[in-house]
Amino acid sequence: MTATAEPTEKHEFKAEIRQLLEILTHSVYTAKDVFLRELISNATDALEKVRFLQVGGTQLHSPEIPLEIRVEARAEGEDKILIVSDTGIGMTAEEVHQNIGTIAHSGAAAFLEQLVQAGKDEKSRLSLIGRFGIGFYSVFMVAQKVVVTTRSAQPDGKPVVWTSDGLGSYAIETLDEDQPRGTRIEIHLKPDEARFAEEATIRSTIKRYSNFVPFPVFVGGQRANQATALWREPAAQVKDEQYNEFFKLISHDNEDPLLRLHMSVDAPLQYSALLFVPASDPEVFGFGRGEVSLQLYVKRVLIDAENKDLLPKYLRFAKGVVESDDLPLNVSRETLQENRVVMKMREGLTRKLLDLLLEMARERPAEYEKFWRAFGRILKEGHADYSNRERFQDLLRFNSSRHSDAQGLVGLADYVQAMPAGQTAIYYLSGTSREALERDPRLELFRKRGIEVLYLDELADEFVLASLVKYQDKPLVSADQVKPDDVKELGKPSDEPAKDAQAETDLQPVLARFKQILGDRVIDVRASERLVDSPACLVSDESHLSGHMDKVMRLMNKNAELPQRIFELNPRHSLLRHLARLVRANEKDPFIERACEQLFEGCMLMDGYLADPHKLVERMNQVLDEAAGLKAGA
Repeated sequence: MTATAEPTEKHEFKAEIRQLLEILTHSVYTAKDVFLRELISNATDALEKVRFLQVGGTQLHSPEIPLEIRVEARAEGEDKILIVSDTGIGMTAEEVHQNIGTIAHSGAAAFLEQLVQAGKDEKSRLSLIGRFGIGFYSVFMVAQKVVVTTRSAQPDGKPVVWTSDGLGSYAIETLDEDQPRGTRIEIHLKPDEARFAEEATIRSTIKRYSNFVPFPVFVGGQRANQATALWREPAAQVKDEQYNEFFKLISHDNEDPLLRLHMSVDAPLQYSALLFVPASDPEVFGFGRGEVSLQLYVKRVLIDAENKDLLPKYLRFAKGVVESDDLPLNVSRETLQENRVVMKMREGLTRKLLDLLLEMARERPAEYEKFWRAFGRILKEGHADYSNRERFQDLLRFNSSRHSDAQGLVGLADYVQAMPAGQTAIYYLSGTSREALERDPRLELFRKRGIEVLYLDELADEFVLASLVKYQDKPLVSADQVKPDDVKELGKPSDEPAKDAQAETDLQPVLARFKQILGDRVIDVRASERLVDSPACLVSDESHLSGHMDKVMRLMNKNAELPQRIFELNPRHSLLRHLARLVRANEKDPFIERACEQLFEGCMLMDGYLADPHKLVERMNQVLDEAAGLKAGA
């Protein structure tokens, strides 16, 4: 029989503590396994304190025993018992009473008030447990009785036993016998929580939450936390194979990562991070949640397996681990977003990751092209991150008219470097595909002059460039808003046809007739200086949005009205020369109106605005019939 040095002391919990235990005992939570994380975290703290005192040469009880944590299960009849023990600092009777006999100093009243506010939101209520420093009490979610036996590391300490059923009272007794230092928590599980006495459940819970604690955790005599916390190791001592294996462990990816960021910061905050960029994007195949998801650790204990606040959403392709010693061990998920430490870490991680991508783009362009093809779609979402504007804009890549196919990529810096003398703006044009842009008549003058145009064939591209406004003091301008005078003197190709003043004069009656026919469907009808081979095109007024941006905004606002554009006609094209002769002969000739509508709707069709093509097809058939009759001499 155990001898006691002092009589057993029985205590009643305060009213608010009884209310708290009642809530913890009877509320239904979706993640009850968090109690084991809390107990192992407490044990880790106790072991850290011993290690600190040992380094300082402090005389401790049981100096020979190893620093470790053990978790074991046993059965006593039908009762299932889970035991968590450590060889840490232990507690005296006074410390037991202060630390687990009362939680008044932990803000229990405030905790209860927030529990009431959380209402039936189970995740919010559960995450509040550790926030007020009462993680130990989460054990009563699964326990019908808890016995804590602890022996202080002080040489003259005595073992103390704390017992409670979580119903409102607890007992403390001091034993008159010696034991090794440390703490042993004996958890008598509720009948419906017997799964926590199963070794498989214990191991999976430890692997999830406590895989990287710095002390061995044994289950059934075998170590359960096998992984090394690589992010805390000096980068020079970690091999590529270790990095790759660690990435596959945390990401469940079979491929080696494309890029990694291993960093450690000591001031003004102290944190470590190991981030990876995968080789492929799971979102493309319908996997992934489209959100940032990093593992956040405090003192090697996982507190958030899917943290969404440590990186902006446009860097959500990064996977990895971040650890901070400046966060409280039991910080609530609900408070992470507003936490100053998290915000500072977010700023630092974002800058470092963008700088690493810039380094790759400069020094290993082939690898960066692979990255861009996998994640460029996501990275473009960063156009609103004004604090990292300079980094972001140099990471952008586009296909352009300089390339022979859709595989080529050019950055804004390379575009500017290749600009001909006198060019003062960066030109782009939006379209549905490279093939469509290659055939766009608005680019004919650019091609003739050898002026590069960026091809924007994704919906978000023009939003990205519109948000930048300019690059290296050079405005970003849509080609359908460019004044021909701004580009027609650049390059000066020798085979460009000379300006035909007579053709422009002859076109004037055609312009006037087309204005009558189209009316307020257009802003203006004018002779074009940008067209070389095509008879007509639609361009945007300089004071309005570009054609593509206007279309996107109309779709977003569900505006079905057709936009007013400027209709440009090529005075040098043979079709317009023929029409000029027809107008001079008889401006009311029905063919002129059909030709006008056909040219206009054809341009609308190319721009994606023609909702009903039936009239165009019907008119086309009529024109073909007339042409065939003339050809056949009918």
